[in-house]
Amino acid sequence: MLDELDRRIVGALQIDGRAAWSRIAAVLGEPERTVARHGNRLLESGAVTVTALAPRGDAVLVRIRCTPGTAGVCGRTLAHRPDAVFSYVLTGSVDCVAEIICLPERVADLVLQERPGIPGLVESNTLPVLRYFRTVHEWQPALLTATEAAELTELPPLTPAPTGAGAQRLGREERLIVRALAEDGRRTYDEIARIAGISEPTARRRVESLRRTGVVHIRAVVAPAALGLGVEALLWIRTQPSTVELVGRLLLESPYVRYAAVIMGDHQIVADVAVPDKLRLYELLTGADWVAHVESVETSMVIEVLKTSGVQRTRVSGR
Repeated sequence: MLDELDRRIVGALQIDGRAAWSRIAAVLGEPERTVARHGNRLLESGAVTVTALAPRGDAVLVRIRCTPGTAGVCGRTLAHRPDAVFSYVLTGSVDCVAEIICLPERVADLVLQERPGIPGLVESNTLPVLRYFRTVHEWQPALLTATEAAELTELPPLTPAPTGAGAQRLGREERLIVRALAEDGRRTYDEIARIAGISEPTARRRVESLRRTGVVHIRAVVAPAALGLGVEALLWIRTQPSTVELVGRLLLESPYVRYAAVIMGDHQIVADVAVPDKLRLYELLTGADWVAHVESVETSMVIEVLKTSGVQRTRVSGR
């Protein structure tokens, strides 16, 4: 569990992962040295990771049922894929789920060749993502006031597209910049310039352009349990086509919803939620406004997070 200042610093980094400690301190009303000390400790300990995601392909969810005892192996196999955004081990009828960003021409290989080779696989299905309502990269669990969040917001919030059909082709320098930010989203412009072989002002302009156009998303990754949200679940929601947009908008009213997307298959929407306890999950499933507009909800508890926002994790405690 993080203390109050730690959580507020996390909230600031989730809004702008590259914000200077001086700027965060000014917004939070705390001494810069104190914020820098807490922030650097969070980063050095691995409690928080600032990374960059540059999705360039079509998003699909891969759901897998495994032979007994192999769910961990299956989930890790998915997590080790460089194109995997997240990989979870679940309770319920599905043992593992992963989101894969796959070039359109590679989807057939994923389904026909790569997926059948996953250790322990008994049954699986691939569900293309049609639309995001919210991704984990955008999730801000109400750690700051609206005024503080507005003061830290420099770039317009952009929801990544689940299809890379219109993605621009990156040159060598842009690819090096993206790779550098994926390794450490808080690299200085001078470090990025040396890696990409360009000047510091050019590096600054390129990074700002990549972020402003939504090619690159900078994300502060933290385990929900560290924020007091120790119960995580996936909700597989069935609803009429005419109410999909309404349900999606209502889901976004809750700060507990980390991810919500429209998918193909037997369910129309999948949502990733993180709540303080099972009682709060029960209230979300029975009393939230969106519940009145759905036909059914299948709930899977997340029992292990193996990868999230492109960052592999050994084990998430607190569940």
